[in-house]
Amino acid sequence: QVQLVESGGGLVQAGGSLRLSCAASGSSSSINVMGWYRQAPGKQRELVAVHTNGGNINYADPVKGRFTISRDNSKNTVSLQMNSLKPEDTGVYYCTIVRVGMQYWGKGTLVTVSS
Repeated sequence: QVQLVESGGGLVQAGGSLRLSCAASGSSSSINVMGWYRQAPGKQRELVAVHTNGGNINYADPVKGRFTISRDNSKNTVSLQMNSLKPEDTGVYYCTIVRVGMQYWGKGTLVTVSS
């Protein structure tokens, strides 16, 4: 089994920054994809950014140029640096990994951006 633990959420004013981190433990070898999704109140969960083992990175259009995903394979961690935050970035952010064809999720961390 894989356990994912997120940290770094909180309350920030519009224009501010936050950094989210996620650590994978347990059977965390052979991780193919690490990334972040988010779910705003009343909306479906959506992709924010993903980082493949091969180094490919994809961002959702709304966060391009503001968010940066980074990954440390030696520590099985993934981080999300979020700059120029907007109220519409508010939501629960979930860390996710894909390992040996299975996707795992963290419990989520709340990010609230006030206007």
